[in-house]
Amino acid sequence: MVVNPGGYVKDKSQQAVSARDPAALNVKVMVIDDSKTIRRSAETLLRKAGCEVITAVDGFEALAKITVNKPDIIFVDIMMPRLDGYQTCALIKNNQSFKSTPVIMLSSKDSIFDRARGRIVGSEKYLTKPFSKEDLINAITAYVGQG
Repeated sequence: MVVNPGGYVKDKSQQAVSARDPAALNVKVMVIDDSKTIRRSAETLLRKAGCEVITAVDGFEALAKITVNKPDIIFVDIMMPRLDGYQTCALIKNNQSFKSTPVIMLSSKDSIFDRARGRIVGSEKYLTKPFSKEDLINAITAYVGQG
């Protein structure tokens, strides 16, 4: 193996592979948030990183899109109308087809209670808003491909 500048590793087939590059993993990401600003900023950051991004404004829209698009990882806001992030996560994790899909909670609240509740419903991680590109990419590289 040869490590090139920029951290890319050439494997035996000479294809560029990087553990920190979601594009190399061909990752399909879903972002569920009722805030258009948050959806757009996450979508822009993730697309620039090479991810395919599906967005939804709430849990109901997300559940319909999840079955069609089968994302590799899901980022879900906690505070949403109709179906909040905890309920959405619980429904995803209770579905046999998607229970191994990583769900990352997004919230502006950072209490121990909120984090614990996220773990109880099955989320893998809890990110506090505002999040950075690195926060999103680190979550993807940590949880995608572990199922």
